Amino acid sequence: MSKTRFVAFATQKGGIGKSTITALVANYFHNVKGYNVAVIDCDEPQYNLADLRDEELELIKSSDYFKAQACEHFKKLGKKSFSVTRSNAVNALDDAETVLNETEVKLDFIFFDMPGTIKSEGVMKTLSQMDYIFVPVSADRFVVESAMSFMQLFHDNFLTQGWSVTKKLAFFWTMVDKRERTSLYDVYEGMFKSLDYSVLNTRLPDSKRFRRELSENRKAVFRSTIFPSDPNLLRGSGIKELSDEICEIIKT
Repeated sequence: MSKTRFVAFATQKGGIGKSTITALVANYFHNVKGYNVAVIDCDEPQYNLADLRDEELELIKSSDYFKAQACEHFKKLGKKSFSVTRSNAVNALDDAETVLNETEVKLDFIFFDMPGTIKSEGVMKTLSQMDYIFVPVSADRFVVESAMSFMQLFHDNFLTQGWSVTKKLAFFWTMVDKRERTSLYDVYEGMFKSLDYSVLNTRLPDSKRFRRELSENRKAVFRSTIFPSDPNLLRGSGIKELSDEICEIIKT
C-alpha cells in the first residue's frame, strides 16, 4: 500500500459504539491482517481509547501473567502494538502528520476516533480529510435520522463542493438485535439507496462481548488496544467481516 489511508467511524449521535468499533477494527487490521496502523483519539475529553490503552499497560505492568502474555504476543507478531495518540478534532491532522513522521515503520492506516457530535470545533474539517468514512447506525428512528442528517450535510457541503478527499462514505448496521424484524432494515436500506447512500453488507450484532476488556479476572479479551481479540469471542461478532469488507473497498 503506497499511501497511508485515513479512516474514521463517525456519527453525530453518541452511544452507538463508535469508539469500540474503532478499537476492534484497528486491532484486527494490526494484529490479524498484518497492517501497520495507528489511532488518533480525538474524542476529547472522554478519550476512551487512550484511557483503555493506559489501563491495559498498567494491568500488564502489575501482572506477571499478562506481562508474559504480552511478551509472547509481540514476539509472535514481530512488531509493537499500534500507537494511540491523544488529540482533538482541531489538532488531529497535525498530530497524525507528527505520528507519520516519527513512526519507524510505514503506516498503512491511521484510524481517527472522532467526537460524538459534528458540532465540536474542527470535526467537519478533519472528516473532510478522511479517505474513508463509515457511519454506524442502529434501527432506531432518531439514530437513522441523525445519521442521514450528517450524511446529507457532509455530502452537500464537502463532497459536492470538492472540499473533501473522501473516496467512500457509507452506512453500516450495528447493535442489530436478531429478534428485530429484518423487514425493518430493508425499509431503511431502501430509503438509503433511494438517496444514493451506500450501505455495507456487514451487520454487527448487539452483544455484551463488545464490552469485554482485559482484566485480572478474565483471560479472554475482546476489546483491546494491545492483544488480539479472543477467536471464540471474535466469531459471530462481525468484526472480521467488517474489516474484510473495508479492505475490499479500499483496494478497489
